[in-house]
Amino acid sequence: MSIMTKKLISGVKAGQTYLKWDDSTYRSVIARITGGKTSATKCTLEELENIKEYMHGQWFPRKSSKKHGRTPNVAMSRKAIQGKIEALLSEADRPWQYAESMAVHMFKRQAIEWLTTAELTKLMQALIIDAKRHGRRTS
Repeated sequence: MSIMTKKLISGVKAGQTYLKWDDSTYRSVIARITGGKTSATKCTLEELENIKEYMHGQWFPRKSSKKHGRTPNVAMSRKAIQGKIEALLSEADRPWQYAESMAVHMFKRQAIEWLTTAELTKLMQALIIDAKRHGRRTS
């Protein structure tokens, strides 16, 4: 097994954990994408890349957020919106500091955690508009 294959399998397993897929869901997604295989270790490089791309479409971030700064700790009811914001920032290769500066500009709030649900939604919508303007994915 090549190093690239091992890295892709590791990425697919990380995606399973991040997306909170149980084993049944994970294997059914692999089977659907690969045409019947139910294990990442049996997949070709191209199939593993397709699986990972599908996971990115399900809001598994493309890049590690470690270089993008600290993820804000928002209320559980706002986690979905935060996840969308994180995905939009990752797609644009921007740090959380970018979103925080937007919050200061838009709402005069110094931290994402201090935003209301409506304000967090407006921040997300502004990032979607930016993504569309620059031809990036929004969903």
